[in-house]
Amino acid sequence: MSEYKRTVVLVDDNQTSRKFFLRAIENLSVDLKTYGNTDDAIEYLKDNKPSLLFLNIIMPDKNGLTFLEELRKLPLHSDTRVIMITSKDYSQDRTIASELGALDFIVKPMSMRSITSIMLDYIK
Repeated sequence: MSEYKRTVVLVDDNQTSRKFFLRAIENLSVDLKTYGNTDDAIEYLKDNKPSLLFLNIIMPDKNGLTFLEELRKLPLHSDTRVIMITSKDYSQDRTIASELGALDFIVKPMSMRSITSIMLDYIK
């Protein structure tokens, strides 16, 4: 990665997961924006395109797949790089995520190494 910071967005209702991500990437040159719900995330994403978006599927306010479908309708995010996160590995979710253009699908629990590796693989 180059010297300037790239923005990565994490949308996950689980505060422990958000803190874990922060620790996992602390040595990377990344500006991590974390959101605990989709409403706050969409407010940021309306005017900003991150280098990478991590999106939890199972959230109380809105399903992550529904959120991704709505996000793809915004011209700014038709090609945003998205990685889906879930605690339940359902093949139907994988299929829908792929159809919506998600690049990868991570099942919790995640390791710090896997988070770092994925960021280095997909961040542009």
